[in-house]
Amino acid sequence: MPKFQDLSEFAAAIAPVIGAAHVNVHASAARAVAHLAETSGVTPGLLSDLRFTLPLRPLTRDHLAVIDRYGTAPARERDLQEHLRQHTLTEDDGTLRLTGKGLEFVHRLYEVHAATADRVWAAHDVPGLAALAARVLDAAERLPGGALELVAPPYEPEAATPGLLLFNRLAVVRYHRADAHAAAWRAAGLSVSEIVVLPDGPLRDGIETETNLRAAAPYRVLTDLEREALYDGLMKLV
Repeated sequence: MPKFQDLSEFAAAIAPVIGAAHVNVHASAARAVAHLAETSGVTPGLLSDLRFTLPLRPLTRDHLAVIDRYGTAPARERDLQEHLRQHTLTEDDGTLRLTGKGLEFVHRLYEVHAATADRVWAAHDVPGLAALAARVLDAAERLPGGALELVAPPYEPEAATPGLLLFNRLAVVRYHRADAHAAAWRAAGLSVSEIVVLPDGPLRDGIETETNLRAAAPYRVLTDLEREALYDGLMKLV
């Protein structure tokens, strides 16, 4: 592991590693997920994006906007209407819930992801990494009105494999940094539309620095050796 001067540098360095490990499973499972979608007649869409939260808690359109803060309302509505048409989600007084059909698809999706993680992460200490990720996630602050409080803790079936647990915990822990980033650009007086087009320069650098400071907090729960094990272990998975 590289030497970091402080936890903010560690937070900056591990963020893309977490993202790459998560994307690795998604990419490796893409063909199997496409086959599952075709044979079941179900569009993965939000069921895949929110597989770790929808089985546990209902969401509203406002919640979806927070979780997908850089997306657009028309795109979210198109996805939502597709799920309502396919009867994988239901809506009651503005509250969105998984149907039995939707939950069945999520469970089948979990089977695909578990098999994929077991295959691409074989021979690595996945149980140990999953345990470290769980501790970081438990220590991550749920900011009121943020995305993390809507998606954490993740849905974890009793029979979940270590690979599936790690995959979904990494997916969820990313929302802590996403909330930290949003808090940083809001503190700088920017809006969503402004931050997405903000060019490189002192203002963006300052926002990234503040993001790293905020995102570093949950890693304090780990010792130096545990942070090294998490970083090096995840690097081996990408």
